[in-house]
Amino acid sequence: MKRIIAYSIIALLQASVSLAQTPVSLAQPPVSHAQTPSKPKLQKREKYEWQGEIPTYVETLKKELTYPMAWGNSPIKNFKKWKKAARAKVFECMMTPPKAAAAWDMEVLGEEQRDGYKAQKIAFNINAYSRITAYLLIPDSEYGKNSNAEDGKNSKAEDGKNSKAEDGLLLSAQNKKAGKFPAVVALHDHGAHLFIGKEKMIRPFFIASEEQDADGKISEKKKAANQEILDDADAWINQLYEGQYVGDYLTKHGYVVLSIDAPMWGERGRKEGVDRNKYDLIAGNMMMLGRDLSAFMTYDDISSTEFLASLPMVDAKCIGCVGCSMGAYRSWMLSALSDRIKVGASICWMITTDAQLTRRFGRKENGGFANCIPGLRQYLDYPHIASLACPKPMLFINGTKDKLFPVPGVKDAFAEMHKVWKSQGADNLLDTELWEIPHSCGLKAQEKMLEFLDKNLK
Repeated sequence: MKRIIAYSIIALLQASVSLAQTPVSLAQPPVSHAQTPSKPKLQKREKYEWQGEIPTYVETLKKELTYPMAWGNSPIKNFKKWKKAARAKVFECMMTPPKAAAAWDMEVLGEEQRDGYKAQKIAFNINAYSRITAYLLIPDSEYGKNSNAEDGKNSKAEDGKNSKAEDGLLLSAQNKKAGKFPAVVALHDHGAHLFIGKEKMIRPFFIASEEQDADGKISEKKKAANQEILDDADAWINQLYEGQYVGDYLTKHGYVVLSIDAPMWGERGRKEGVDRNKYDLIAGNMMMLGRDLSAFMTYDDISSTEFLASLPMVDAKCIGCVGCSMGAYRSWMLSALSDRIKVGASICWMITTDAQLTRRFGRKENGGFANCIPGLRQYLDYPHIASLACPKPMLFINGTKDKLFPVPGVKDAFAEMHKVWKSQGADNLLDTELWEIPHSCGLKAQEKMLEFLDKNLK
């Protein structure tokens, strides 16, 4: 009898684990209260040393953070020499980088004609370990409109082996009238939603191999899977971006736009499926391998920018980057560490460590492995790192209704950055704004982003 009871308990536990690890799409209906399993009662001791996700002595630890490499704190008084030294320290704390790929080896998997531009799904080697897929948007040139008028009527994705898809890459470069286009790296957010990545920036489409079985017949199973991705992306865009895909919006205004998946998002996720709880474990395992998962994301962003600069239709001297939330963090990190980037825009991600890791404002955004670079806080805080972008034009917008980033910490971070830009006579190039918005990147924020890019890239 005891054995039967024991087996029953094991079966229930296994079922609970399976349920907890089932990914939930935004497009799916919410689970009713009756279906939600009750949380297990936590065992507690009378004495403790941690509260929530931070130590009880967190305020004492923060007082020991003096940020000795920050501009103004550092003994290096020459700005260029300071930037070189501070950058080197950031890269040192980012741990061993991924090995560079021998070649990009780009392949156009398929394309779709949209209103005034082409959307391409491509593959290339982001590093020596990973061959990734990405979305690339290319504005139509006069040459493209005239020579592919018939093709433009057909918005269905074409197989990458079709020469039209490959020729599309060269249209802008071949057209002397159009010349080369300015370009933008569009960096997706976190949102604790890993099922989609690049699809949060550029509306997805699906190529023949993603819709057909090996025998070339349409697969209903694949069609359903593709529809789930599209529905999920549309739902996410409605929730965070007020119904507008940032990448598509920018390309309609003349920019080549590239968007990739960060490691663990979209088509760079787990074989077993999405499980947000595994992210921290995987990040820990990467550290055991002498690598940092957050740093790999930044290294990939730097690499993707180099790839974008190599494309024939891109003006390599006019590349910017944009993002919201984690995408904003990625944007100012990329701006700080890559000389390819000439202008950056970050919506809803700037703070000081003092305001991020505290209980003064209640449970807000305490960071995590997505922006964890070991040891870096011993030298530089977030605004100090962002200031490595100085004197580039940079736009920062945060929201007074953003529950993740307390306004006092945002103001302190903005003030710290302005000190740096002012010291270089470039304060007019740093635009920091507080809007009465929640954690989001709506239409007005995107319009401001476009105006800022147009002013500084065109």
